[in-house]
Amino acid sequence: MKRERILWTLVLFAVVVTSVTVSRGVPGGSRDDDFSFVRTLIDIQRQVSNNYVEETDPAQLRQAAITGLLHELDPFTVYVPPSRQEDFDRMLEGSFKGIGVQLNQLENGAIEVVTPVDGSPAFKAGVMAGDLILKINGETVEGQRLSDAVKKLAGPLGSEIKLQVRRTTGEILELIMTREEVIVPTARGWGRDEENQWDWFIGDDPKIAYLRLTQFTPDSYEAVKTSVETMLKQGMQGMIMDLRFNPGGRLDQAIKITDLFVDSGTILSTRGRYRAEQVVKATTEITLPRFPMIVLINENSASASEVVAGSLKDNKRAIVIGTRSYGKGSVQEVVPLEQDSGELKMTVAYYYLPSGRLVHRKKDATDWGVEPNITVRLDEESQLGLQRQRYEAELFRRPTTAPTTGTAASATPEPPLDAQLQRAVDTMTALLVLGSENAPPRDQ
Repeated sequence: MKRERILWTLVLFAVVVTSVTVSRGVPGGSRDDDFSFVRTLIDIQRQVSNNYVEETDPAQLRQAAITGLLHELDPFTVYVPPSRQEDFDRMLEGSFKGIGVQLNQLENGAIEVVTPVDGSPAFKAGVMAGDLILKINGETVEGQRLSDAVKKLAGPLGSEIKLQVRRTTGEILELIMTREEVIVPTARGWGRDEENQWDWFIGDDPKIAYLRLTQFTPDSYEAVKTSVETMLKQGMQGMIMDLRFNPGGRLDQAIKITDLFVDSGTILSTRGRYRAEQVVKATTEITLPRFPMIVLINENSASASEVVAGSLKDNKRAIVIGTRSYGKGSVQEVVPLEQDSGELKMTVAYYYLPSGRLVHRKKDATDWGVEPNITVRLDEESQLGLQRQRYEAELFRRPTTAPTTGTAASATPEPPLDAQLQRAVDTMTALLVLGSENAPPRDQ
């Protein structure tokens, strides 16, 4: 009976993939080829079940068959079994159970930390962007797929987990953390005021606002819109949007956020192998008043954050400062499988900026991501320092020292810890002092 359940599960998965493909008008190969593949798969499974030297686990065989099918594709196309659907869906909604870390699998198979989620157990334990995960609870991850590593990171709330990581410097560390419910706030200001509300301003003369987006979740657009409207009411003259260490998220939110600042022209386009090009245009209905903008990015700005930065740059709506972005420009769809057999997260297209630039970093690519207008690099120590500075300023009521604008009240400012942000402040000050067509009129 177990054997027949395995056979029908595998048949079901193959048929579902085929039906999804056909229903969307994609050439999925001949029906004879499809059933020939399924018959071969069933025959192999039957031989293993009846004749393999040791007893096999039906669930593991089932998972291995699906994993093998998807292994030839990119790391972002994965099967999500029913046991992981809840956590996967919660992550898409901006909250999840675990340690809070964004991962990527490199071409050589290594599991790389794209970025820890701000304020998460991983962040507080000292996990850094660029770390390579070597072991999880003492078990090596070498040779495993990304989905296998993610599964090992999962566990009950309150349980302890130990990671062995290798820094970009070669240093190997053992980091211990406790799994918890990770809620990801998306829009954050420069610091907290006495009432623990966001203080949006990094400088008072001129009045420069600071907005940091940590991820793109279903409420990001509303959070950004409300925040910027508050800044405008408080006399904002220019704004710095910080997208560094932002791993991306919901593409629809990135499009709507870009549309807040761009009143005409193309926001982005998407194209797939069997999908007609879709061009997203800006609208005027939700566009906010025009003001000078600077966007900060770095090598850990990925996916939706690259859409916002690249589109604002191409539309000449903002100056981009920092380092070239990560290069994750693919569109994934989550396809529910029949009979409650899980979900398939599948890459279906790439997206392109208004200039026609492909953001996605393909194998052996030399040109990818978003190139800043002004390049400012930070070493690993500075990056760790700025992450901790932001964490403390955002989550605790501690005094913060903003980068100097040349007109700030502080007479003896400390040397800036964050050279990228300092360059943004200096550039914005120059725009406002020297005048800009985008600057709102000032009181006379």
